Amino acid sequence: MTSEADNISQRATAGGIHHVAYATRDTAATVHFYEELLGFPLVNTEMQGTSLGFMRHLFFDTGDGVCIAFFELHQMGERDDFATDISDANGLPVWVNHIAFAATSERQEQVRATMDTAGVEPLMEVDHGWCHSLYYLDPNGIMVELCRDTPGITPDSERAHALLTTAPPEPAAPSSVR
Repeated sequence: MTSEADNISQRATAGGIHHVAYATRDTAATVHFYEELLGFPLVNTEMQGTSLGFMRHLFFDTGDGVCIAFFELHQMGERDDFATDISDANGLPVWVNHIAFAATSERQEQVRATMDTAGVEPLMEVDHGWCHSLYYLDPNGIMVELCRDTPGITPDSERAHALLTTAPPEPAAPSSVR
């Protein structure tokens, strides 16, 4: 029988993601969003301090031991005005920097129902052709995607590399509204 520690070790040696980390200004709202609304259990919290400040590092299990983590910082070298909304803070559309969690249609509908009950509206819902995505903003301004493959990406390394050197399309002419 394989233990969870063995699963994590195998994933790490395979090069999979162990965790991704962001900053939070509101730990309680972050715990509520990820644990209570999305159903990702808080599985570990580390706390370290100095004579000047401290930090908490929270880990939520998103499935199969892969985690999303958040830093709560207090006088650990951060600017007073640090931003957690990565895209907006950098002048980018909100959809640029985001995290996508694999989901089934049942999982998407369960999260939608939970979010609706909590009064949280989806940011958007998009059928990309190869996947169907349901998007929300977390309390930190980070876009969270629940992504359901329909049928998923068909790997094509040659085409992917060719598009790196292909000129972008000409901008479309503005359409008139009548």
